[in-house]
Amino acid sequence: MSARLADDLLDACLCQPKTPLTGDPARTLGLDKNEAKARLEQLKPWLKGQQTRLWADRRQALLLVLQGPDCSGKDGVIRRVLSACNPQGLVVHSFQAPNEHERRDHFLLRYRQRLPASGMIAVFNRSYYEAMICDPLDGLCGEDELPGRLAQLLAFERQLSAQGIRLLKCYLQIDKAEQYQRLAERLDKPEKRWKLKASDLLSHRQFDERQRRWAELLGASHSSASPWYVIPAHKRWLRDLLVASLLARELEKLALHWPDRPTPFTLQQLQAATTHKDAPR
Repeated sequence: MSARLADDLLDACLCQPKTPLTGDPARTLGLDKNEAKARLEQLKPWLKGQQTRLWADRRQALLLVLQGPDCSGKDGVIRRVLSACNPQGLVVHSFQAPNEHERRDHFLLRYRQRLPASGMIAVFNRSYYEAMICDPLDGLCGEDELPGRLAQLLAFERQLSAQGIRLLKCYLQIDKAEQYQRLAERLDKPEKRWKLKASDLLSHRQFDERQRRWAELLGASHSSASPWYVIPAHKRWLRDLLVASLLARELEKLALHWPDRPTPFTLQQLQAATTHKDAPR
């Protein structure tokens, strides 16, 4: 487990509630690209082993929430970090703006319906926090509804622990100039152009306002029981290692072991089955 980053480096990413987004998103935490990539590759087999134990034991679950501006790398984290997991024990949900049917439901319903079952790791690529940021900007709720929504959101998170679900919340931080460069790259490259949506341009125009809202929300929803980690995401290699190390630390806290349960049959029964001849038809 020496590949995982030390706790002091991970804790350096803990949200500071009064100033959540004032850190430099280009900082490297004293690491270099080659070292970070090597650590991530060394860490992946351990992550896979722990995730398999989680899946085999079927008593706990883990929910990874990935938030961040457009182009901050949520898809990249899923592709490069979660690729270490066995797909049978992993489920990824990418949430877009609610459709007409979902708008008639309680704003938390579609997230409740996709919580991980025991033994699973679930990833929310965007999450219920969008209902606090995007919905008012898109005219789907009024500003006056936000305090009530926040109270319901925090109550929802408190319920997760009682359901045996461990929560890890990561906000991938980039600045407006970096988002511009990444959007321009998508325009330039056909293999990335398909990702663009008309709403990306509007989001870029609203970048400063959205960041102001996110800073308030991160501060209001951060606690020792349900902390936010603000990940410097300009360096993709650092972003990936930080999220992988945080995921590893959460799995460590679960103290996972192979389940110790009675076997459904004995070795003697298995040996007898190999010599058993089917009765003639």
